[in-house]
Amino acid sequence: MSNDLSNRFSVIQPEILDELMTSFNEIDVDNSGSISTGELGALFRACGEDLPGYKLRELTAELDKNKNGTIDFEEFVAVYADMKSSHIAHSFKKAVATKQGIVKKGGMSGVSVEGTTHSYSEEEKTAFADWINSNLANDEDCKPYLDIDVNTDELWTKIQDGILLCKMINLSCPDTIDERAINKTKLNQYKTTENLNLALNSASAIGCNIVNIGAVDLQEGKPHLVLGLLWQIIRIGLFAQIDLQHNPGLVQLLMDGEDMEDLLKLSPEELLLRWVNYHLKNAGIDKTITNFGGDIKDSEAYTYLLNQIAPPDRGVDLGPLNENDPEQRAELMLQNADKLDCRAFVTPKDVVRGNSKLNTAFVANLFNTWPALDLPEEMPDIEGLEETREEKTFRNWINSLGVSPYVNHLYNDMMDGLILFQTYDKVKPGVVDWGRVNKKFKALGGNMKKMENCEYAVELGKDMKFSLVGVGGKDIFDGNETLTLAVVWQLMRAYTLALLQNLKGSEEKIKDKEIVDWVNTTLQEAGKETSLSSFQDPEISSSRVVLDLIDAIKPGSINYNNVRDGTNPDERQSNAKYAISMARKIGARVYALPEDLVEVKPKMVLTVFACLMGRGLKKVQ
Repeated sequence: MSNDLSNRFSVIQPEILDELMTSFNEIDVDNSGSISTGELGALFRACGEDLPGYKLRELTAELDKNKNGTIDFEEFVAVYADMKSSHIAHSFKKAVATKQGIVKKGGMSGVSVEGTTHSYSEEEKTAFADWINSNLANDEDCKPYLDIDVNTDELWTKIQDGILLCKMINLSCPDTIDERAINKTKLNQYKTTENLNLALNSASAIGCNIVNIGAVDLQEGKPHLVLGLLWQIIRIGLFAQIDLQHNPGLVQLLMDGEDMEDLLKLSPEELLLRWVNYHLKNAGIDKTITNFGGDIKDSEAYTYLLNQIAPPDRGVDLGPLNENDPEQRAELMLQNADKLDCRAFVTPKDVVRGNSKLNTAFVANLFNTWPALDLPEEMPDIEGLEETREEKTFRNWINSLGVSPYVNHLYNDMMDGLILFQTYDKVKPGVVDWGRVNKKFKALGGNMKKMENCEYAVELGKDMKFSLVGVGGKDIFDGNETLTLAVVWQLMRAYTLALLQNLKGSEEKIKDKEIVDWVNTTLQEAGKETSLSSFQDPEISSSRVVLDLIDAIKPGSINYNNVRDGTNPDERQSNAKYAISMARKIGARVYALPEDLVEVKPKMVLTVFACLMGRGLKKVQ
């Protein structure tokens, strides 16, 4: 942090800085560490100040100092510090005085060299602990840890050995972690660190942003980091089935004049809003909601929604509407939710206060349990609209870098170029000239500006020596799947090899042959019999060469009793699952899936061996 920025932080009272971070995190729902410039107005409103449009435009220009279309916490606080004595600063302090449910925890802040307190939400701690208690109750490995007492700090201590985190990841994305890779007995510092590395690297692989979160942070039970990670894991699990592949009845949410492509462009949050409004309309209610904050505080929308989706035999009624006290009405509404086995995430106070994060989770859980969406008589063709394995892997990788907003649909979310530019900047910091980037797209001429962005994105790729023959900006703007994937793949490849290059301290780009040679040398020196001829080597399908390499990098890490011959598909899949999890366990940030090894997908195989080479080079240093 620059001295100028440090000085700005130092003049802000710790409790004010704490509340600024809390408000920022309320808007930053995906915990990416940044918000889009378009969300600045919502950030000020969260702090009790509704600014006029012209003022927001002025502040956006001031805040977005690196011109990347996003605002991080440091940028926000730096301008706030300059305004400290103004009316807005007074409004912030007033808002701070009215906030409730915030607990302060001592420690060094990641944004202040002076050290401050960190805030965390007591409501979130309670909600997440309850979710763990109810959803992992039948897991034998988890029973010694449950029930977590929400009135104590047990949540911070019971995740410290990594077992609950690994189980939560598998709850959200089944089979992400091979159970054989989790250390479950005779735990010590060494084994718990391995579990936490496994959990963190696996969380990254499913799309969590774990930048600035390490095993030590979790072992120390830092509340704000624990809650941030848990929310990302829970959110991914809740949103996993809010798509056409799992719920084709979502076609009912199409509006007049829309087609399936329009539906695909909607985020899970937007789909949930449409879902609620769809059922309100079917209930004959002349009411719509536009958010899961202020619009649901009176519990009316929830009461009508629950009555509409509930089976007749569940005893759900409109009785809560007869209660005038908002908090008591919310309690009666939640009693109805309990009749649907869906009383989760929110308390009456969370509803009345309009906690958007927890209310979004509440509605997502309702949708997953009782979608109540019948298929239309004429079902549109949805074949080919489901996300492929490759698309999901690339999308998860991009999200793990901390881009904003969160990427829900790879092609649609790339069409304006802004996500691509953020990714370029992560791969090669400073490569993007943000002065050339269009960040606002008005109705008139907006598509032209998006096209200009996409052309510049292709130009950057060519400057970085990507193979982009036949790829133009229009291909990205049009959502051409093959050509967009070509750009994203080469970004992922460049990112992986750049990490290797930095570890080697070399100015020369890493070539494929260099990785293959390193693998074979490492295997030979460890006395292993396997070898690698190329990233297309059919022997990779058994994963034995990967497992041997892991054991060569970290001797004794592979339990060869778990390794099969790999002579049939089931054995190959078993070995691959074990190999991917063990690679992550020893510290390799692997994004590939077991199927990539079994099917010997050269692109993803390269990333596996490159990540393992990076882990091996770290060992040497």
